[in-house]
Amino acid sequence: MAKILIKGGRVISPAQQLDDTCDVLIEKGKIAAIGKDLDAQGAEIIDADGKIVTPGLVDIHVHLRDPGLEYKEDIASGTLSAVTGGFTSIACMPNTNPVNDNLSVKNYILNKVKEEGHCRVFPIASISKGLQGESMTEMGELKGLGVYGVSDDGKPVSNAQLMRRAMEYAKPFGITIVTHAEDLELVGSGVMNEGPVSTELGLKGIPCVAEDAATAREIMLAEFTGAHLHVAHVSTKGSIDLVRQAKKRGVNVTCEATPHHFTLTDEAVRGYNTNAKMNPPLRSAEDREAVRKGIADGTVDAIATDHAPHHIDEKNVEFNIAMNGIVGLETALPLSLQLVEDGLIDLPKAVALLTCGPAAALGIPAGQLEEGGVADVTVIDPELEWTVDAQKLVSKSKNTPFDGWKMNGAALCTIVGGKIAYRR
Repeated sequence: MAKILIKGGRVISPAQQLDDTCDVLIEKGKIAAIGKDLDAQGAEIIDADGKIVTPGLVDIHVHLRDPGLEYKEDIASGTLSAVTGGFTSIACMPNTNPVNDNLSVKNYILNKVKEEGHCRVFPIASISKGLQGESMTEMGELKGLGVYGVSDDGKPVSNAQLMRRAMEYAKPFGITIVTHAEDLELVGSGVMNEGPVSTELGLKGIPCVAEDAATAREIMLAEFTGAHLHVAHVSTKGSIDLVRQAKKRGVNVTCEATPHHFTLTDEAVRGYNTNAKMNPPLRSAEDREAVRKGIADGTVDAIATDHAPHHIDEKNVEFNIAMNGIVGLETALPLSLQLVEDGLIDLPKAVALLTCGPAAALGIPAGQLEEGGVADVTVIDPELEWTVDAQKLVSKSKNTPFDGWKMNGAALCTIVGGKIAYRR
């Protein structure tokens, strides 16, 4: 395995409280040294002057669509999209076909990652068998085989008793319960955020209380059981407030925000833009500001993409029947760096939200840059200007609301286990 010397970059690793201009030497897949003026004869030199060097980025909310839905995305294309965006570790959601609710599906995913993957993949198993919300999966068995979190993402666990039992079962195994917080009775037949825009467009709305009520229930159950709850894709002021208050009470709760929820509002749906249709929906400007405030004050622990690829035939239809979701792995980094540009957070905080924050929320071994540790590294040019061209995205699917947007910042080089997995 080749030696690599990353020279003269601003090295930021929040978990190690490191923020300094120095060199990083990689040997035999490990971080051999971090320091000034390192010399490594025979090493490949990466000039990082004026660049940022971080632990490999971590995304704990990705839909790889494999097995069963490979026409949207597969493990090869999804992990290539990840390293293109600077991510070296991703967690994939279980709503595949068949559902990742057992050992054979989990092993299929990991075996395929070994053969075709470009980055590390941590499969999240389902809470309930077949995502049916009726009976629990064998979480204990799955934990022993490398599952760190469970979720019925894409669907809420409507049965509160099942969710309570799942939390009680998950707690001694140290498994994170990842909730898709949504009250389906309140959602009804809604297709976008309920508000002035939905009224003007004549589309049925989803009230923010559909998320708030479900978030409140999950927090109460986490407080009651002592389990670790992670709230996926928070999008409302109410949910942010609930998580903030719960943390103050000492509840073991973390949460994530997506770039689309802290960047866009339901105004993006105008023109019946199906690439702005997602679940949870894009919310009001007030909700967006609440999410941004939650990022600034530490309520939000992680930025996660909820990368949800769909074929054009599933988006190029009437708004009501279009599939929910957007691709996000290749646009997450610049949209997150925009928070720094806006003065909302500083650069080390942005790096933490993309590295050690998500890793800690799921309990996965990633998001750190330390001597002797695994060489998962991302070299970032924060000044690089580029324009999103949906058709040039590496992902198989092109469903993004950011097509044509001018972006600042990109991964120049993504290193996984000491090997260059992507170079811009």
